[in-house]
Amino acid sequence: MTVFVLVPGWFTGAWVWQETAARLAGAGAEARPVALTGMDGADRSEGGDGIGGGDGIDLEAHIADVLAVIDAVDAVDAGAGREIVLVGHDYGIHPALGAAARRAGRVARVVHLDAAPARDGVPALAALPDPALREELAGAAAPGTLPPPGRAEWPRWGSTAGVPDAALDRLTARAAPQPLGTLLQPLRLPPAVTAPPATGVLCTGNGAGIGMLQLQVDFGDPALGALAKARVPFFELPTGHWPMLSCPAELAGVLLRAAAGEGHRLAPFDAARPPAHLRPFPLDVPERAGERSGHVDLYPPDADGPRPAVLFVPGGPLPAGARPGPRDWPVFQGYARYAAGQGVVGAVVEHRLHGVADYPVAADDVAAAVAAVRADPRVDPDRVALWFFSGGGPLTADWLGAPPPWLRCLAASYPILAPLPNWGLSGDRFRPAEAVAGAGGLPVVLTRVGRELPEIAATVEAFRAAARASGAALEVVDVPGGHHGFETLDPARARPAVRHAMRAVLGHLTG
Repeated sequence: MTVFVLVPGWFTGAWVWQETAARLAGAGAEARPVALTGMDGADRSEGGDGIGGGDGIDLEAHIADVLAVIDAVDAVDAGAGREIVLVGHDYGIHPALGAAARRAGRVARVVHLDAAPARDGVPALAALPDPALREELAGAAAPGTLPPPGRAEWPRWGSTAGVPDAALDRLTARAAPQPLGTLLQPLRLPPAVTAPPATGVLCTGNGAGIGMLQLQVDFGDPALGALAKARVPFFELPTGHWPMLSCPAELAGVLLRAAAGEGHRLAPFDAARPPAHLRPFPLDVPERAGERSGHVDLYPPDADGPRPAVLFVPGGPLPAGARPGPRDWPVFQGYARYAAGQGVVGAVVEHRLHGVADYPVAADDVAAAVAAVRADPRVDPDRVALWFFSGGGPLTADWLGAPPPWLRCLAASYPILAPLPNWGLSGDRFRPAEAVAGAGGLPVVLTRVGRELPEIAATVEAFRAAARASGAALEVVDVPGGHHGFETLDPARARPAVRHAMRAVLGHLTG
């Protein structure tokens, strides 16, 4: 028999697992939710509205709570050969990993349930989705507590997609203040201890799914590359951050499969097989070298006089130092050369979007690249188009909200058009669906793929709805059956779609 030791996340207690535990038991497994010190039996009227209490409650106290449950399993008939699977939800992965390290060989598997990576020497504070709150709490001192969210504040901590109203009311009523010591004390994992096998469960309504992880592996992300080499299995649940409340039956099924070692394995990077972004551009375009200056490569046409320009903005986030960089990818060189072959200046910017916190830096890089392109004497500064790709989509918001008169067209191909919930990007910036109301008559050309990653497709449809509501001049180029990054993955479908989109953009530049 498998014993699932279920470790709750921030603000919650053992009660949050009630429905999932019942379904695991119904399937013949045993489920033991962990009551974390200071987190169970709390009431919002008892210290939930201010910083206070939490004395002596730190990460080690919660690790001890998990150890007590593991030891209680072993105390019954010496464990009777029962296999223990630890499940940690968001913050809960920290005490789960700490306990697994102290009971080496006793824990068969650790399941990371919609949990950010936990690393030795790093406190759980680093996993908080809100960067402003991380910065605020970094200077705090334990003891003390972090008040639980109000009903409308839960999305700051993870998407509530799929959670019924009654369950959200229960979550709000039973949420407990989080002791600051549990967030500020670093996790310590003995280096000599062999970690048990791991499984990841991704809630796609809250952030990235398996497809996006595979893209990051192909881009050279070292942490995900290590998981791919280790053959760590993953599952997806099409729900928000609280699957024990939104889909407990489906979660129980995934946990049972995880205990059996099932799941999707990421494909390791294979230098002998070029990843999609390094495959050839689908159209035959004239060979021409780009002129590199700072963060911008320029591809001028064989034409006299100032010409219109298209600045291509790659996506991300991409690992810092990944090589080749986007300016050297065939797809962006191909687009820029294609533009030059049509008599306009093609340009590619390489920005510094290495993590979701880097969007402001990347936005500055794009603005600087625009200024550099418009200042080139071969460019007509009053006829410029911007073309964004994939994770560069949130950067469109700066240009949609108040388009300058020289911006004749904005294009976006398979873009992410809203920050994903677990990115923790607060504020009104980088939200194209909100910014498009200010686009006025700016032509927007959106290339949409039929087999988009679900978490990205949801942002595209929200943007289209907002564009329709505001009367924006939106033209959609559909690629039925096309994948994210379709130019090199689906060359037959790509050729007509790329031509269509380029004609639309150039028509607004030269018409």
